[in-house]
Amino acid sequence: MAQDASQSSRFVAYYRVSTDKQGRSGLGLEAQQKAVETYVSGIDGDLIAPPYIEVESGKKKDRPELIRALAHAKRNKATLIVAKLDRLARNVSFVSALLDSSVDFRAADMPSANRFMIQIMSAVAEYEAQLISERTKAGLAARKARGLPLGNVANLIPGNSPAPRINKAKANAMAERMRPVVEAIRADGVDGVRAICGQLNERGYVTDRGNHWHPTSVSRLLQRLE
Repeated sequence: MAQDASQSSRFVAYYRVSTDKQGRSGLGLEAQQKAVETYVSGIDGDLIAPPYIEVESGKKKDRPELIRALAHAKRNKATLIVAKLDRLARNVSFVSALLDSSVDFRAADMPSANRFMIQIMSAVAEYEAQLISERTKAGLAARKARGLPLGNVANLIPGNSPAPRINKAKANAMAERMRPVVEAIRADGVDGVRAICGQLNERGYVTDRGNHWHPTSVSRLLQRLE
């Protein structure tokens, strides 16, 4: 639920970016980070973990990074924070489910938002998303009828796509969350890729995709941490 600034000063940040819409949205990854950091510092708060970054369509309910962010916030009695309210979802039932959870949540652009306001805004966002989808389909159909190329032409130019930068930021954030785990394993006298891999699996840790660890994924993790 929403809360006032005095109720919590510990935050877990959740950012959602869509590689095909980021440039048009006006609120890419860097802008979301700046908005959240500005708000948190303004109330003398603390971001207790690296951010959770979701590369998803706003229409999807299945968001593994959001689930991890909520779990992290719940374990640490922290507040989940997003930069902009309509970045959470385009679906009213999804927002309602989040509000029904036991994790407090806040949006940097509207920290005083209450339950009613959030549900109204999510409904409006869902309606706007539907209109955008209909206009996009109509526009693509018109281009196809004229024999014009489909898709984002700008992203076809080498170096223009934001996907590599987003994926790198997401991988770095995941690695930082695993740093204390790796350090604890090494403190127990365990070292080496295969040995650390065995310990991660034995202790129940999974990759950011929910899979078991393998020497290759552990090697990449260690390279990022070093």
